[in-house]
Amino acid sequence: MNIYTMGSHYLSNINSSHNHFIVIHKNIVTVFFTLLVSLAWAQADKMIKLKLITEKESFRTMVKSDSLMAMIELKSLIPEAQYDLRYASSKNFTGQRLYPKNTHTTYLRRKPALALAKVAEDLKEKGLCIKIWDAYRPYRTTVRFWELIHDERFVANPSKGSGHNRGTAVDLTLIDLKTGKELDMPTPFDDFSAAAFHGAKNIDDRKTRNRELLRTTMEKYGFLPLETEWWHYSWPGSSAYDVLDLSFKALGSKID
Repeated sequence: MNIYTMGSHYLSNINSSHNHFIVIHKNIVTVFFTLLVSLAWAQADKMIKLKLITEKESFRTMVKSDSLMAMIELKSLIPEAQYDLRYASSKNFTGQRLYPKNTHTTYLRRKPALALAKVAEDLKEKGLCIKIWDAYRPYRTTVRFWELIHDERFVANPSKGSGHNRGTAVDLTLIDLKTGKELDMPTPFDDFSAAAFHGAKNIDDRKTRNRELLRTTMEKYGFLPLETEWWHYSWPGSSAYDVLDLSFKALGSKID
């Protein structure tokens, strides 16, 4: 075999190996991409199959089998609490009324409701109480939020449901028990600026103390803060609760 034949044979082997490598590489990429797509579809399918309770009788049956699933009207436990249910008026970040007119009730599941009553008792010793802006939120309202805003930085994606839909989240602030006036906080409700973050700096000392008092008291009784919204607290393990799309009127009937 002369040198030219040897060289040609050598180059042919190199090209063959190179092509073989490319095929293997393409196969790996194809398998990896297929896996990612499969996982994405599995996640999407999981979201699509979100369990939604829309009938009062279904909810009644659930509560009969597990009393912890009950929805408790909060003033039944905390009569001194103030309500300023923002989504029952246009005084909210959407500028639209999203709950039925003259909505005067709000709810949490039994465990977080009882814990919130302990928060109120603790605060009462300091001459304070709570003002509630929102707690249970029917799923249809979350869908409406999404239609208006469509940004997960500010509203929950309805494909997942939210703590509010499950009756495990509450938006609130502190008030003076004697005067009924709100304590100063870093921002108003539903302010989506960085000043609403729990870690926000350059906040007035008095406002910081009030924010921290709310946080430490809520955490003391089991609630979890949302780092980007000083007013929002949730009960742990919310995924154990089904998403509800029951009206406030339906919850007002005796089903707990």
